[in-house]
Amino acid sequence: MPVKVEHKMLCKISKRLLQNASKFHGHLGLFLVLGVKAGLYANKKMGKDKLKMHAHIETEPSPPLSCFADGIQVATGCTMGKRNIELKNGNSLSVKFTKGDVQLRLEIKPALLEQFKKISSLEENKKAALSIVNMHIEDIFDIT
Repeated sequence: MPVKVEHKMLCKISKRLLQNASKFHGHLGLFLVLGVKAGLYANKKMGKDKLKMHAHIETEPSPPLSCFADGIQVATGCTMGKRNIELKNGNSLSVKFTKGDVQLRLEIKPALLEQFKKISSLEENKKAALSIVNMHIEDIFDIT
C-alpha cells in the first residue's frame, strides 16, 4: 500500500541531528544529508520504528553516493546489524522504505544527481550539504 504524498514538506534537520550524523559518518557531506532528509521524511510519513521499518537503497556502491546509507541509518535507526537496511548496486540514488504493507520510494531527481556528482572538493561538498538542509523534500526527490 503506497503512502499518501503531501506536497512541499520541509523535513527540517536539527543542528543536533546534523552533528550526530556527521560524527557517525566522520564528516559533513552532501550525500549524508540527503540520506538524513529521506529518512526523516519516511519517519514522518510512516512512523519511526527502528525494528519494523526497512530501507532498501539502490546506488553506486562506493563513496560519495553510498554515504547516503549512513544518513538513512542515523535518521531511521535501520542498521546492518538488525538487517533492516540493504544497499544494492544501482545507477541512480533511491531508497524504498517498507513497514508492514506500507511502502514509500524516494529517488533523487536525475538533474540534481548529475549536478551533485560533479562536486569535487570537500569544501564544495560541505557547502552543498548545508544548502540542501532547508530544501523541500519534493524539490530533491521524486516520491512515490
